[in-house]
Amino acid sequence: MDPIKNYIETNKDRFLDELFGLIRIPSISSENEHKGDMVKTAQYVVDQLLKAGVDKAEIMPTTGHPVVYGEKTADPAKPTILVYGHYDVMPVDPLNLWDSPPFEPEIRDGKIFARGAVDDKGQLFMQVKAFEYLLSANQLQFNVKWLIEGEEEMGSPALAKWLPNHTELLKADLILVSDTSMIAIDTPSITVGLRGLAYMEVEVTGPDKDLHSGLYGGAVANPANILAKMIASLHDENNHITIPGFYDDVLTLTIEERRDMARAPFNLEEYKKKLNIKTTLCEKGFTVNECTGIRPSLDVNGIWSGYTGEGSKTVLPSKAFAKISMRLVPHQEPHKIAELFARHFEAIAPASVKVKVTEHHGGFPYVAPTDTAAYRAASKAYEAVYGIKPIPVRSGGSIPIISTFEQVLGIKSILMGFGLDTDAAHSPNENYHLECFYKGIETIIWFYKFYSGELEG
Repeated sequence: MDPIKNYIETNKDRFLDELFGLIRIPSISSENEHKGDMVKTAQYVVDQLLKAGVDKAEIMPTTGHPVVYGEKTADPAKPTILVYGHYDVMPVDPLNLWDSPPFEPEIRDGKIFARGAVDDKGQLFMQVKAFEYLLSANQLQFNVKWLIEGEEEMGSPALAKWLPNHTELLKADLILVSDTSMIAIDTPSITVGLRGLAYMEVEVTGPDKDLHSGLYGGAVANPANILAKMIASLHDENNHITIPGFYDDVLTLTIEERRDMARAPFNLEEYKKKLNIKTTLCEKGFTVNECTGIRPSLDVNGIWSGYTGEGSKTVLPSKAFAKISMRLVPHQEPHKIAELFARHFEAIAPASVKVKVTEHHGGFPYVAPTDTAAYRAASKAYEAVYGIKPIPVRSGGSIPIISTFEQVLGIKSILMGFGLDTDAAHSPNENYHLECFYKGIETIIWFYKFYSGELEG
């Protein structure tokens, strides 16, 4: 048996046991009650890096949750790879939709079911185990640094502030990331683009207290009704966003570039069946893949008002709230988009209510080059493991810190993800295929080998 496959097969039970230990810690970065769990998770990551063979690993404080930094110096004269990942996870609500406890990993149908299984604990662990193999086989040809943060699911606000003060510490030639997806389990792809993000919260206030809906309904503005109308007006009949100036900086791809994107296999009927929907709702003139890859979007992520408990309570609510995210494309600037949104949302509010708009976090879009030694090495690595060349794709998701890395550190990133769009990341019953986990380890090992050859060549 191939020595890489043999190592993975021999140690796969240990790999899972160690990964499950990481998953069991509820590292939900956005919930204050889990602050202690964040430190506990960071320490677990430190211990796993040390166990894998780094020279040193430590927890470093930030203005928010801590980061984990580690390093292994193979030869000071050789290039350095900086591995980035995150140990925080999304909240688990609604809990009743989980088929098993979210922080008790369970294997069903060849998949790991748990919060963080694919985003990003499982994918981060692939990097650790690939490194472990290379070191144990005396095949590590690079210096390797590790930067594992605890706020990616919040937009990495603390890391963005921490980076400028640690540029010397993080000097590297390439950033290696596993936090993205592939087209299908048998169709590998390399993410070459990420959408940016502007995340907002809106509050609409009518009367100064909840009112009896029978005595006041029809005479006093209902902020829930008004908020619904305001949100509905943010798209027109073509699903085009109506905020003035929103599209001013959008990069428009050429016909040739759009044709190249269309090479990615996509079956619309299977897509609809998988999501249990009758039809898609795209911006007019663009395909599903284009709408999630090269076009911006605006979506309500949460909306609440009035009484939502069991039974009935006939109130006219005082306030209504919504959380709204806008995914951005090159060359949209998140703070500019946030300002455009706030200005427009305040302008369309009727005089019967007051509006408050809060900008939470954001991130710039990112486009990775495909003519580099790193991309060629990654492509060869996927082909070595999967038997076919990976397809370059632009993801609809965001990893805000990736563009910040390039701005602050001046380093390009290569995004080698192994998740699938069926993994339910951010949703109940998040899962990760064991096949993707093991092949991910193998592919990353081959990346190191091919990247060394690319640089020497």
